[in-house]
Amino acid sequence: MEREESLLLREDKNGICNLTLNRPKARNALSFELMGLIIAELKTINKNNNLKVVILDAKGPAFCSGHDLKELKSVDDHEFTEKVFQKCSNMMMEIMKLRIPVIAKVHGIATAAGCQLVATCDLAIASNESVFATPGVNIGLFCTTPSVALSRVIPRKKSLEMLLTGENISAETAVKFGLINSIVEKEKLDAEVERLARVITKKPRRVIEIGKKAFYEQLEKPISQSYDYASGIMAKNMLEDDCIEGISAFVEKRKPIWKS
Repeated sequence: MEREESLLLREDKNGICNLTLNRPKARNALSFELMGLIIAELKTINKNNNLKVVILDAKGPAFCSGHDLKELKSVDDHEFTEKVFQKCSNMMMEIMKLRIPVIAKVHGIATAAGCQLVATCDLAIASNESVFATPGVNIGLFCTTPSVALSRVIPRKKSLEMLLTGENISAETAVKFGLINSIVEKEKLDAEVERLARVITKKPRRVIEIGKKAFYEQLEKPISQSYDYASGIMAKNMLEDDCIEGISAFVEKRKPIWKS
């Protein structure tokens, strides 16, 4: 992933992995190849115990415009089309299954599968100039797979408003909907995302890993089962070295020295 012409760039530093979409002329459209590269990198990252957070950003004026429609149109093959959408779904699942958090650093547009990508990331910070949309309905292709992610992070009626109208929403509206965590001025975006990532790197990695996995698993259960599941996870968490150290440090009024 070191070549300048690569569709995906990667840089690891101080426990933070920066993954950068590198198709600026195509507004970082998710081609079949690019999605494959993202999946491969996420699998590699998941094996690296030295990393604590991933920042997902993009080169050029846009974060991600969604699927590469030119690619889809150029291949008159239903089987290939199915593979493209399945690849995208697999990519989103890899983000959720990643043991460490993923922060979307959003600038410019994030539309269709690009909006889905933002919704799927664990956290998302956007510049005040960002725009979000699921505009598939405008071209006769309803954003059905983006709706899976969208409907799990913002209220039902707001999801359907975006999906049925295809209209753009501003970063301010995206915050109100719950699609993103916060907005900052464009020139402060890098610093704010870096700050958030550094906060996470100071936490015990093993505990973050336990927490992220449990968060997504309990979401899919009925509430009574969620509580039973979460209670068991917390009981096991108590046995972790980092928890033992953290509680001891709290009682002794000192800073903890994490094991992970």
